[in-house]
Formats: sequence, C-alpha cells, structure tokens
Amino acid sequence: MGLTSQSTGISTLKEMLNIQLSSTDDIVLALAGNPNTGKSTVFNSLTGLNQHTGNWTGKTVTTAQGNYKFKGKNFVLVDLPGTYSLLSNSVEEEIARDFICFGNPHATIVVADATCLERNLNLVLQILEMTDKVVLCVNLMDEARRKNIGIDLDKLSDILGIPVVGTNARNGEGLEKLMEAVYKVCSGEISTKPVKIPYDKNIEAIIESIDEKIKPLISNKINSKWVSLKLIDGDKTILKSIYKYLDIDLAELNIIPGIETNQIQYSSIRDEIVSSIVKFAESISRQVVHIKNKTYNRLDRKIDDILTSKLFGIPIMIALLGIVFWITIEGANVPSSAIANVLFAIEDKLTLLFIKYDLPDWLHGALVLGVYRTLAWVVSVMLPPMAIFFPLFTFLEDLGYLPRVAFNLDNYFKKACAHGKQALTMCMGFGCNAAGVIGCRIIDSPRERLIAILTNFFVPCNGRFPTLITITTIFIAGAAKGHLQAIIATLTITGVIVLGVIMTLFVSRILSKTILKGIPSSFALELPPYRKPQVGRIIVRSILDRTIFVLSRAVVVAAPAGLIIWLMANMNINGISLLDYGAGFLQPFAHLLGMDGYILMAFILGLPANEIVMPIIIMSYMATGTMIELESMEALRNLLVSNGWTWLTAINVMLFCLMHFPCGTTLLTIRKETKSWKWTFAAFLIPTMAGITITFIVTQTVRLLGLI
Repeated sequence: MGLTSQSTGISTLKEMLNIQLSSTDDIVLALAGNPNTGKSTVFNSLTGLNQHTGNWTGKTVTTAQGNYKFKGKNFVLVDLPGTYSLLSNSVEEEIARDFICFGNPHATIVVADATCLERNLNLVLQILEMTDKVVLCVNLMDEARRKNIGIDLDKLSDILGIPVVGTNARNGEGLEKLMEAVYKVCSGEISTKPVKIPYDKNIEAIIESIDEKIKPLISNKINSKWVSLKLIDGDKTILKSIYKYLDIDLAELNIIPGIETNQIQYSSIRDEIVSSIVKFAESISRQVVHIKNKTYNRLDRKIDDILTSKLFGIPIMIALLGIVFWITIEGANVPSSAIANVLFAIEDKLTLLFIKYDLPDWLHGALVLGVYRTLAWVVSVMLPPMAIFFPLFTFLEDLGYLPRVAFNLDNYFKKACAHGKQALTMCMGFGCNAAGVIGCRIIDSPRERLIAILTNFFVPCNGRFPTLITITTIFIAGAAKGHLQAIIATLTITGVIVLGVIMTLFVSRILSKTILKGIPSSFALELPPYRKPQVGRIIVRSILDRTIFVLSRAVVVAAPAGLIIWLMANMNINGISLLDYGAGFLQPFAHLLGMDGYILMAFILGLPANEIVMPIIIMSYMATGTMIELESMEALRNLLVSNGWTWLTAINVMLFCLMHFPCGTTLLTIRKETKSWKWTFAAFLIPTMAGITITFIVTQTVRLLGLI
C-alpha cells in the first residue's frame, strides 16, 4: 500500500500514545465523534476483545485501542475522547485534535448520530479542515428510520467530498462497508476532496495571505490553510502544539500583520469562524436530511417533561434507585450463599491437603484461614450484588436515563458551587468509588474535578452495601417478615443513599468556599434519545468491564489484608492478641462515637476492602482467630446484642460506614489521578472527620436526652 512508518508518523503516534503495533504495516485509525453517537459501540463491535485501555501520555484521560483484521491488514483503532468541537475548550478536545492533526493516523473515522446530523456536522467540518483522510460513519440509522428521518448519504458524500457510510453498530449493520471505505481511503483507491468552509471574505483574504507565506516553511507536514486559520484565531493551546510539531515559532516571523485594520476586529474572528461552521453545517443538513414526521421526538419530550420536572424528577429518581437496590438485595442472597458454600468447600479440601502433607499449623492458618478465607468472603459477598447492580445500572445508562439524573441534580450541584457532571461520577461511585474517581475525568475544570474526587465516597460503594444491608435487616427491619422486611431494608438503604448525596453537596460547597474556591462552570448537557437497551450487550459489558474489573482489584487488595488480620488475631502478647490490644486502645474513643473498639478496629483493618468489615467484627466477638460465617441472621443478631449492640450502635455503624476513609484501592486511584499525596490524605481525612463528627453528635444527643 506504499505506507511506511515515516510517511504515517508512527514514531509520533508512539510518543503521543503508547500504541501497540505488531508491525510497521499496521494501519492506524483515529475514531472521533460527539458523545452519545455510538462511537464506542462502533469501536467495540469492530475490535471485540482485541482491545486495551490506557492514559494519554501526561494526561488523566483514558483512550482505548483495539485491533481489527480486514483484507489481510491489521487496523489499529484509537478510540478518541468524545467531543463536540476541536476548539480546545477541554483536555479531551485538545487530545482528539492533536492526535488527528499531529499524530498523522492513516485515516480518521468520524462517527455521527443520524438522528441529529446537523449538530454532528460541526465536528466533521472542523476535522476536514485538518486532514483529507476522513470517512464519515453515520451511525444509529435504525433510530433515524424509527423516527422517520431520511438521510441522502450519497448526496452528503458528494457535498463533503469524502466517503459516507450508514451504520447500525449495535447490530453490526454497515460495518463491513465502513471498513471497505476506510481501506480504500488508506490505500489511495479513493481520492477524497474535502469541502472547504466558506468564511467571510475578509477572513478568506487574510487566510490566503498567510497561507502563501507559511506553505514553503511547513512543506507537507500539516495543512497550511488550517495553520493559517489557527494563526488568526489566536488560540494559544493550538498554536503551542503547532509550534512544537513544526519546531518553528511562526509568531516570531511576524506574518499576520494588520488584522485589526482589515475590516474585522481580532476579538470577533473566532466568533466569525464558529458562525461560518455552524451556518455551513445547517446548509448541508437542509440538503440531505428529510424529516418526514415533524413530531418524531414528541414522545421523548413528553417522557422528559415528567422525568426531568421539578415536581416528579427527584421522587422518580429516588424510586428507581430504591427499585434497583431492592432487586439487588433480594436477588443477591441465594447466589451469595451458593458461592460461599462452593468456596468454603474448597477451603476444606485445602485443609485436607495441609493435613496430608503434614504442613505446619501456622502456615495453614496464614494461607488458608487468613488469605484464602478472606478472599472467599470478598468474592462471595461482592460478586452477586455487583452481578445484579451493574447490569441494572448499565440498563439505565443504555436506556438514556442517566443524563436525566445529571439534569435533575445539576441545579443542586451548581448551588454547591460544583459541576453538574459530578452527578454522573457520583452514580459511578455506587458500583465502585475507584471507578467513580476515574470517572471524574469527564469534568473539564481541574478545581471542580478535584471537588468531585474528594467527595465521591460519600455515596456507598458495592463493598459497603453488605455491612449496611446486614445491619439494616437485623436492627431496622428485624421485626418484619418476608418481603416486608426487604421493603423496609430497601427504604432504609435508600434513605442512607439520600443522606450520602446531601453530604456530597454539603462538603462540595464547603470545599468550594474554602480550600478550592471558585465559580462553578456551566456545561451543555445533551439529553440523548431514549433507546431500546440491548440486554445481551448490557450483560457482557457490565460483567466484563465493571464486575470482573472491580472484583479483581478487590481480590488483589484483600489477599494481603487476610494475612494481616490473621496475624493480628493470632499473635499474642501476655496471652492477649494484637487485635484485642488494638480494640482496648480504641475503646474510650469508640465509646464517645456510640461504638466499641472492635468495631473501629474492623473499619481500620477493612481499609484494603470494605467487604471484610463485618466478618472482622464477628471474628473479634467470637475470639476464633479466623473469620467465620454465622448460620443465620438471628444468630448474628444474638451475637451482636450479647456484645452490647443497641439500636444506637447500629445507627452509628451505618453512619460511619457511609462516612469514613475510602478503601485502599480508591486511595491509590486518587493518588494516581491527582498525582498528589496531599490530596490523597485530604480524601482520607475529609470523610473520616465527617463520620466522627456526625456519630459523636448523634450519640451525645441521644444520651443527653436519655433515649438509651
């Protein structure tokens, strides 16, 4: 095909992103597009399991790479961050622009939404100014047909001067034709002639004047007209990237004189440029898009009138949250017991092996009763709820409901001087706070991103639900039976979640008024159309991308934790274990908070994984030296009550479970995201102080009033 590492800038690509190439014959493709266009679906459908993710060099933005075989060639697809524009208003936009322009991929696939093509054309036109190796993928054609929207793809191709392919990526429709077009563009079988955006005649004159001067300087390294446009645009971030790439400071050459006197004010040039792009996109859309039914989105709007209304929006959101938790609570019990039976049966087999080979008791205790039993607890307790919760959460995401959650909470976060997108990162934290912290990358403002990171763990993650559910079932819903017990437990857990959201807003406001002062930034929140969820894809995505990912990290952290717990419970000084010494030391302080020393020790030892807090409490009370499982909730209730638990203890444990330091995995993730031990320590201290303060106030108030 005549493509070499020199002609395609493979060395540049490797510097910008750690792209894994099997050979210099690999064809590198950039995959760009607006959010909610199905870009990632196109990527996943083409690459399948042949993909991996990583951070862009020097950035906290994740990019995915995958391989796809077509006509004997290996295509490396780079899934760029979703963006509405390349005018560099965010890190994501900067990354997408720099990769397309300076990474020199063999071709760029731009994915557009067939149901709102006009808005998507803004990005397409900007990319066409940068490179002529472009293929437009008009995705969601099935949605367009359902809404009676017709698109003349051939005419659109003629106007844009590039191949245009209609697809329905969720079903794989049109993807073969898409890759055929990409192959021909890369091989030169198709010669693209991108349309030129018609700018104001004064701007055109300036562009031509500059273009003549810089074309000899930059050769064919980069589109000279686009560079000319950026020079008069004056965006410093773009110019910095251009100068670095060309190794020439064009500003020093004084080649853009007299702009102020050229009948156009410099300050208005960008507005003129943006206006020209928008108007041209509108013009193209009118020629190729035919809406047969003008009321195609009326049903969506009627649904939104209810789901996003001031009166019903929040109550419906809380009700849906409650339903998700109820299904999770009800559905997790049986599989959790089944998995525990299997794993603990394996433990018996391991014990027999140690006996057979006459291995030391201390080794059996450390490895089997310590490490393995802790892992068995974590897997049996975590896996079933995650396997239920994540698919349900992904279902709401696939349906298009989660952006409505952000819309409903946007005003509250704005009042807390935080970013509306924090609502989405908060939702991610329900599954795993570490995942929620990573999700904060979608917030452009560094200040607001930091606020979101430091408050993400005020909503309980999957690891804290077992403790909350257990205590709620025993002490709050204990008197009820059957389904009523599950309903009361669900309402209580939902109430705890609401308290967590309130604390998130409260602490976010405090941070924004003190150590992270600033004005909240606004953002355009797109409400995508409601779509029929694909159950099979939801299950695969939620199990592979979320459940297995989170579980594997928890297992890695829990293994050494199990060893430490066993050592503390079995290493004695004067006949007293280290665990008992620690509990005794913490007892006076724990009493002020309405708990005891063993409970605080359990939270401290549960730092690696929140799932093991309750097992440690049980182990400490029974003085067994290993974590054990009681036969029934009633047996657990009797154990806790006999060790001094009251309804006040239960409430304080639930409050402290909601508000205490994040797990070790989350703390390490915060360190990686912020690149600061200072903010990592702040993330440890803020929720812990909140938990201590609130449990102290609750305990002293109850005791002062003589309620216990």
